[in-house]
Order: sequence, then structure tokens, then C-alpha cells
Amino acid sequence: MNSHMNFIKEQLYTLTSIPSPSSFTAKVTDYLLSELSSLGYSPERSNKGNVFVTLGGSGSPLVLAAHVDTLGAMVRSIKENGRLRPTTIGGHQWSTADGENCTIHTRDGRVYTGVVLNKEPSSHVADQKTELIEENMEILLDENVASDQDTLALGIQTGDIIAMDPRTVVTESGYIKSRFLDDKLSAAILLGLARAVREDAWKLNRKVSLLFTVYEEVGHGGSVVPDDTEEMISVDMGCVGSDLGCTERMVSICAKDSGGPYNYDLITALSNLAKEKKLDYAIDIYPHYGSDVETTLRAGYDIRHGLIGPGVYASHNYERSHMDGVHNTFELLKAYITR
Repeated sequence: MNSHMNFIKEQLYTLTSIPSPSSFTAKVTDYLLSELSSLGYSPERSNKGNVFVTLGGSGSPLVLAAHVDTLGAMVRSIKENGRLRPTTIGGHQWSTADGENCTIHTRDGRVYTGVVLNKEPSSHVADQKTELIEENMEILLDENVASDQDTLALGIQTGDIIAMDPRTVVTESGYIKSRFLDDKLSAAILLGLARAVREDAWKLNRKVSLLFTVYEEVGHGGSVVPDDTEEMISVDMGCVGSDLGCTERMVSICAKDSGGPYNYDLITALSNLAKEKKLDYAIDIYPHYGSDVETTLRAGYDIRHGLIGPGVYASHNYERSHMDGVHNTFELLKAYITR
């Protein structure tokens, strides 16, 4: 594995280790600002929390966007027995979180551990299986609490953030398993791109900037970009599933999702370039998907838009990808921005 892939893998471990459900992203953007600055860039954080940095180049400005906010939950209420009733942040699926470890983050900076379970999780007790819907889920704190007053005394209150354990693993065979590969895997790829531009002195064929957004999972992450932007590519997860050509070892190029078709000429250029460079890729349709760059278009920007990313299986679940998919995505981006 070359140095760029090792760097991306290290960045993935770091990024997934920082809890960042939508709105709770200051620590992960602090990290991005520090890492990009250490590479010699001058990143900026917007009022809403997005991180923007220009890598170099001139003419025909291109923005590559990835999001560092994740799915998660928030304390909706504290129950009489001291357990927490949650409410989702983003498209979190409770059926994938039953039995998951989590952390609870209070507004005064305290962190508690807990576990997500349904209201009757014991097979030796339950008369019938509990449906895994939000109203039947609760967070059990790893603290000696038996009442709402006990939990309140810990400093926990409504509106506190609940973050799921990412359980990030990269196997010797190259498989990547973790929560929040959507989209911290592609965020790590963009950090790898920034490092390569600086250390390998890539000659950029245009002005290239990176945008790390923090509200993608709730629908308005990419709503603001520089006025001179001409093209924007959302570098997010590629879907793997029934009726799709992409695998975890490919770079996926999306032609259409729930928001409609992506720019025809841009998708053609990306696919032709992938073919020319002999990359493993697929052009696919994502029926239930939306991206940052579509938010940018809806905000009124006159841009050409595209969407690519490494293939990820089991989206919004405990997800899986492969370092080959990372490599193919990295190489497609390199080919697109260099001369």
C-alpha cells in the first residue's frame, strides 16, 4: 500500500474516532483546520461550520465536497426510570443500532457511555419481538441511575447529543468496516488529495478547492460555495446493492439519484477518464439518495455538478468498503484535476 493510501487510512481512523452528528461538529472541524494548516494551507471555517480550503491552480474553479457530519441521535426526554428517549439526527435507522454502544455528550463538556436497546431486549423475558422503531428505543446509561432525577444530576438534559460507536476496522485484505464511512471515508480521501498536491507538487489544471460540510445528513450542507465556482463534485459514498454495478472495490459515478440527473457532460468526462486510466468503476443510479451538490444547485448556484465515491455496502448501517475503492476514487480525482 503506497504512502497516500496509508495516509488516507490513518485519517479515516482519526475522523471516525471524533463524534460528529450533524450540529455537533466543532471538534471534527477543529481537526480539519489543524491538519490542513499543518500541510501548508490556509483553511477557513464558515459561520455555519463548513471548512473551505483552496489547494491551488487558476481558472475554471472546481469545488470537491465531502461531509464530516454523521447520523446520530439527540436526547428527546429523560424517562422516569432514568433512561433516555432518543430522537434521530439524519436518516439514522434504529434497526441497525439495537445493542450498539454509544456516548452521550452534555452541553458542559461531560461525556458518558451507554448502550442502545429496545424496551424489552431479553429473549428470555419478551413475550413477543419488539418492533425496532424510535418510540421503542432507549439509551441505558452506564451509570447507577434509577430515576429521571438521578440522570439530571449527571448534567444530562434534553438536546444532548448521542453518538454511536463507529467500530472502525481495516482488515489485512483491505476491507474497511465502520459506521460513518458515509462520508468520513471520502473526507479522508480529500485530505489525502490535499497532501499529495502539496508533497508531490501536482500541477493543477484549474483552481481546485475542498469543501468539508457539516449539515449534509440533514439536507443543507452544501448550500453556500464561492461565487466563482463553475463545477462542483460531491465526493460521497458510492452505493452498492441490488440492481447496481458498483462493488466495494470500485469508484462509483452517479448518473442520477432522487434529485434527478447529474450534469451529463461532467459524468461523461469522468467516466471517459476512468476508462482511459483503466480504473475499476461503474456508472449507477441511486434511487434513494441526495447529495451536497444538489443543495448547492437548489440554493441558486449556476454550476455543473457531479457525484462520485468509493463503493460502500450497507449504507446508514455498519458499512463496508475496500481500499481498492479508495484507490480508484483517489486516482480518478487525481486524473481530473492534474495535467
